[in-house]
Amino acid sequence: QVQLVESGGGLVQPGGSLRLSCAASGSIFRFNVMGWYRQAPGKQRELVASITDGGGTNYADSVKGRATISRDNAKNTVYLQMNSLKPEDTAVYYCRLLNFGSIYWGQGIQVTVSS
Repeated sequence: QVQLVESGGGLVQPGGSLRLSCAASGSIFRFNVMGWYRQAPGKQRELVASITDGGGTNYADSVKGRATISRDNAKNTVYLQMNSLKPEDTAVYYCRLLNFGSIYWGQGIQVTVSS
């Protein structure tokens, strides 16, 4: 069984930064895609950023230039560094793993950007 555990969320002031982490455990295939999605109240879940096992990245337009996704394959961990945070970044952030054709989600972690 695959488990994803997120950490690093919380309350941040506008203009601030935070770093989210997601550690995957279980039967992790070598070739996979890890990513971060977010869901704000009343809105659909949306992609923030994703990264392949080879390091290829994809970002939502709304976070380009402010977010950096990275991963440590040895630890099966993905990170999301977000800078210049805005109130509209407030959402529950979910880690996602595409592993051997199956999709797994973390439990979600709250990020609130407010003064």
